[in-house]
Amino acid sequence: MLAQSLLFLILVGIFVGAAAGYVGSFMVIKRMSLVGDALSHVALPGIAVAIMLGVSPMLGAFLALMIAVVGVWYLQKNSDIYPEALFGIFFTASLALGVIITPEPDLLEALFGNIEKVGYLEGLIAIIVSIMVIIVAKKISEKMVLGVISEELAKSTGISILKINFIYLLLVGIVVSLGIKFVGSMLMGALVIVPAVSAKNISRGIKSYWFYSIAFGIVSAAIGVFLASLFHVSSGPIVVLTSIFIFLVTYLFKK
Repeated sequence: MLAQSLLFLILVGIFVGAAAGYVGSFMVIKRMSLVGDALSHVALPGIAVAIMLGVSPMLGAFLALMIAVVGVWYLQKNSDIYPEALFGIFFTASLALGVIITPEPDLLEALFGNIEKVGYLEGLIAIIVSIMVIIVAKKISEKMVLGVISEELAKSTGISILKINFIYLLLVGIVVSLGIKFVGSMLMGALVIVPAVSAKNISRGIKSYWFYSIAFGIVSAAIGVFLASLFHVSSGPIVVLTSIFIFLVTYLFKK
């Protein structure tokens, strides 16, 4: 792989990793870690359909995730089923359907990612959308934190918890779709969750927690992309193993 292409992919990985780490930081404090993992698997049928139609898997993943987010949000609002249970249902159904309809030659790539298939246009879109995700997440961050502390208090100040949760789930879905080609549908949830858990180990306050979540997401993605390109292996497992290594180091210095 040419040096310029590698640098571009690392740059894309940095922005996607930053967005994943930041969005994931809220998921951990909201105790929704399994939701992030489940959402990454929901993307698989969308990827399969996109491959069969000859369009970008990122687009297919995005559409599948948006359908899942809207469906879960609607059911959450109109039923007594817990969100984790709803995502579990969507997860198992999507994974089973995705494995069945994904063409066998493309299945491994869909599950574990392939950075060499990321084009310049897709990369630029990923960078721009990652920046937008971070900006939107920053704007609703205080409302989400207040909702975690006390939903009743948040509602008393005029905050619509349902609306904020919907926006947040959309952001998670967008981030997952951006990272599909880097990490794959099977492991993308780890890039959202593990950097935030690592940050939680060493953070002394909410601001440092956000900072470390973003930093660890960046480092995991950048190093993972570099090593995957260097050794010509699937990028997903390398990114996740890098993130796990960071977690183990931070665990040793846990405060």
